[in-house]
Amino acid sequence: MASENLHEALKPISWLAGRWVTEQGHGVFPNIKEFDYHEELEFICIGQPMFNFISVSRNPEKGTPMHQERGFLRINPGTNQLAFIVSHNFGLASLEEGQFDEEKKEIHLSTVNITRTSFAKPPYVKSFKREIKLLSPDTLQIVLYMETDNNPLTEHLKAIYTRKL
Repeated sequence: MASENLHEALKPISWLAGRWVTEQGHGVFPNIKEFDYHEELEFICIGQPMFNFISVSRNPEKGTPMHQERGFLRINPGTNQLAFIVSHNFGLASLEEGQFDEEKKEIHLSTVNITRTSFAKPPYVKSFKREIKLLSPDTLQIVLYMETDNNPLTEHLKAIYTRKL
């Protein structure tokens, strides 16, 4: 689902464009109760060499908001290098960098820098690792790993998304 405004540099990852929805999101991390979530993601190009990114997750039973992210997935034109700049609604901003594999339709990102509000509460997030894979033309999988002061890099979130038309 490529947008009419898709920048030429984004063509190798054009498969990411559009709106994606999951009702199968699952979260786990040491010292917290496992949880499920519903999430909607959107990757939109407005003609620049980047996708604008929006993510909203909700509690599957109550429908109440759980987590939100806003940001930009930038491509270094002519390369397979990506930078993902994400602002989280709990007062954290992260910069992840990595690469995409055009043939496998995969993206791998790792934290380069994290900043947080002065009144953030521990344990502090130290890093993320994000894997995005196109499983079929209308199916996307995202796995997020997280490291905190108290725990090493561990799988935290995993979800299968379907393309929403």
